[in-house]
Amino acid sequence: MIKVEIKNLYKIFGKGPNNAMEMIKNGYSKNTILKKTGNGVGINNASFKVKDGEIFVVMGLSGSGKSTAGKSTLIRCINRLIEPTSGDIYIDGQNIVNCSKDELLSIRRHKIAMVFQNFALLPHRTVAENVAFGLEIQKFSLEERLKKANEMLELVGLKDYGESLPSQLSGGMQQRVGLARALATNPDILLMDEAFSALDPLIRKEMQNELLKLQDKMKKTIIFITHDLDEALKLGDRIAVMKDGVIVQIDTPEGILQNPADDYVKEFIQDVNRTKVVTASSIMKTPDSIITSKDGARVAVRKMKEVGISSIFVMDKEHKLQGIITIDDAVKLLKENINKIDEVIDKNIYTVTPDTLIEDILPLFMSTKYPIVVTDEENKILGIIVKASALAGILGEEGKNV
Repeated sequence: MIKVEIKNLYKIFGKGPNNAMEMIKNGYSKNTILKKTGNGVGINNASFKVKDGEIFVVMGLSGSGKSTAGKSTLIRCINRLIEPTSGDIYIDGQNIVNCSKDELLSIRRHKIAMVFQNFALLPHRTVAENVAFGLEIQKFSLEERLKKANEMLELVGLKDYGESLPSQLSGGMQQRVGLARALATNPDILLMDEAFSALDPLIRKEMQNELLKLQDKMKKTIIFITHDLDEALKLGDRIAVMKDGVIVQIDTPEGILQNPADDYVKEFIQDVNRTKVVTASSIMKTPDSIITSKDGARVAVRKMKEVGISSIFVMDKEHKLQGIITIDDAVKLLKENINKIDEVIDKNIYTVTPDTLIEDILPLFMSTKYPIVVTDEENKILGIIVKASALAGILGEEGKNV
């Protein structure tokens, strides 16, 4: 289900944007338009869809990697804190560009909440009062507000800080309060504008992990703005890459690493730690051969010789993994005139799920001489990973012959 849809969205800053819009359509650059018209191009023909329950990250690229204007403009257009120059914004199928003030106010109060970079807490209110602020605007009773505020503070690990003032909390704790406040009204959509960028690296990592844990429980639709590539790759189900107000690529984290849209994106991602992004499903390959336990030692030896391998995986009649048998064990059975292989199947093999990261797969090779098997929930073989495949995934060469 599509929760948010943006269609052909433009935002031009400055007086008389019509000339700038015409120049955009004629292919002029952002800098040229600024010089000739004095208009700044914030968003240039952005279109995308965000699924219900998805973390959709919008990441801006610039020479320094720190340009936030286009991204922040985009997220503020979604709740119309900034009015778009042209285009459509759909929330649950409703075009909010055409909403009345009352309709828009209702959407902001009930469907959308925002978490800001600078926390935006009310300094003279307690932590609990800050969390309950949105409920106060919605005319909830004091008892209901405080009950919900305490529930949200417990959810973000701050249940004992309700009576504290924001100034008494660390930056990371203040951002947790901001997150609790956003969640208190139970919005469908969370807009997070550089929410963790003001935090030091360790606290930032903690907050990223906290958000992922909360998302597992609450399944919100989250549009997350960042200039940090590692953060985008860690949090995003999908990532929209922006440059000069233009969305140049939308894909999964793995998709962006494997197939960058242009040389600029390729250069930007070249130093990424791929072990934290690339998964087993991207580097696994189809086994050269598989047998069932009923096939026996003769079939095992023949198939291993045919494809030039020294061991072969064994599955049962339902295609579920049983283990592996080596050429030495199979040949030994034949010399003893035994065809049944059940007793020599080695079950001491490692299995991983398709979404297991390379960083979690590599250590397994330290304690096994066999390939790692990728299995589904029913323990059926989806593919195997040899050490060379894992190394190719680190180097960005997955999919090549290894």
